[in-house]
Amino acid sequence: MRCPLRVQRCIVYQIRSSLKFVSWKDRKAVAKDLKSVYSALNEEDAQLALTDFNDIWGKKYPNITASWQTHWAELSTFFKYPDAVRKLIYTTNPIESLNATIKRKTKSKGSFPTEISAFKVMYLATQEQKNKWNANSIRNWYEIYPQLCIFFSEIMSKYTK
Repeated sequence: MRCPLRVQRCIVYQIRSSLKFVSWKDRKAVAKDLKSVYSALNEEDAQLALTDFNDIWGKKYPNITASWQTHWAELSTFFKYPDAVRKLIYTTNPIESLNATIKRKTKSKGSFPTEISAFKVMYLATQEQKNKWNANSIRNWYEIYPQLCIFFSEIMSKYTK
């Protein structure tokens, strides 16, 4: 069975984008009310929380609700998974960190003599990042791993055999 493509937009970036034009005196309150949206138990509760947020802040900051509604399909994907998996996929920071490490390692080189040498540098950068991930291991991995194997069996089987 083929796993359908699921996209999860980074909640952290959405929050930053939402708070970008909020006045400093409203910032904490707006962030607290947004938290009720992305920390809801399920998608229906999250939509109700977004409606409540709009009732409170919609007149003053209409762009925030509009942005969340526009991107809802990509922001709400993680509600389809158990809480432990949600915490793993709700931000793209680990991926951004890997991309930054690769960029930092390749940027200083003017060019690579061969394609293989470029792949070697990327491989070593990935291994460096992997060591950082091992040092900051994911909490409750023993609970998350079997769930990932269930939800993404086809993908996981490629990398776990």
